[in-house]
Amino acid sequence: MKAILLLGGFGTRLRPLTNDTPKQMLPVCGRPMIEWVCEHLHSHGIDDIVLSLGYRAEAFTVAYPRGRIGQLAYQVAVEPDPRGTAGAVRFAAEASGITDTFLVLNGDVLTDLDVDALASLHASSGAEATIALQPVVDPSPYGLVAADPSGRVLSFSEKPDPGSAPATLPRGGDRPTISAGTYVLTSAVLDRIAPDRPVSIEREIFPQIVADGALAALVADSYWLDTGTPQQYLAANLDVLAGRRAAAKVTDGISAASDGIHPDAQIRTSVIGSGCEVGPGAVVQRSVVGDGCRLAAGAIVIDSVLGAGAVVGAGATLCDCSVIGSGERVAPGAVLRAQRQPSPELVSDS
Repeated sequence: MKAILLLGGFGTRLRPLTNDTPKQMLPVCGRPMIEWVCEHLHSHGIDDIVLSLGYRAEAFTVAYPRGRIGQLAYQVAVEPDPRGTAGAVRFAAEASGITDTFLVLNGDVLTDLDVDALASLHASSGAEATIALQPVVDPSPYGLVAADPSGRVLSFSEKPDPGSAPATLPRGGDRPTISAGTYVLTSAVLDRIAPDRPVSIEREIFPQIVADGALAALVADSYWLDTGTPQQYLAANLDVLAGRRAAAKVTDGISAASDGIHPDAQIRTSVIGSGCEVGPGAVVQRSVVGDGCRLAAGAIVIDSVLGAGAVVGAGATLCDCSVIGSGERVAPGAVLRAQRQPSPELVSDS
């Protein structure tokens, strides 16, 4: 089965980390996020993918110039203009010649979803589309899905208001279920997608399929994390570091064992990129420090993210998920709490 990875978003919520980099190319424990996604797909027998690209498309082809990401061969479909999630699926399918049943994944989700089980349910259900569901505490940022005990989807509400009635879990449970961003689709779904305007698969296409009684669902019992915000991106790194994500293979460059780290520095539960310098008395806790960063003496970084090449001056403090863009400098003695540098409002999407 071929898979389409939706990778074209601007990554606005992750700015300034995504000012010049697509979010799926941001590192998670020393490896671009997309490599974790592709490794997971390969473990389920997927070896052929289509990259649905838009923002900074060249970042992917430059990083992987031989048409492969790890063990997976890839094709590229670059949208000339944003077409919505469904429009992106149709464009990628047509560009790559997909005519059979195929898999679609949101490229900014880290998951250990059993793709084989999802495909098996789809094959046995006779559904037009089958989606993975994830139980959550608060469904309001996502697509709320209600299904009957057999797995037939009864309703699909994209981003409901906080406090909305929870969805029925097909296998029981006390938490509402959301769309997990992984779908098995038949080619019939493509015929529903208008070719001449942006179309949302969550707001338009899935509700149509629900109305026809042709949308099935599988409740996932696996690790799942949407990495679309700084808090979630930080959590993804720390989860992989702690081994919470199954099948995680942590590589070099994430520990404090580096010639550039002063013996009097304190590094705890953090991801430290290659080539970093951490001065005496500096403290790094539960944070992500990108490649080539410099932390001067007495700098404190807690629950925060530094892009590659960032510099933190002597005695400066960053906390509460502050985010520093690549190459940015934090002044000595500065105190940043839940701040971003530069401010996302100062950057355009161009």
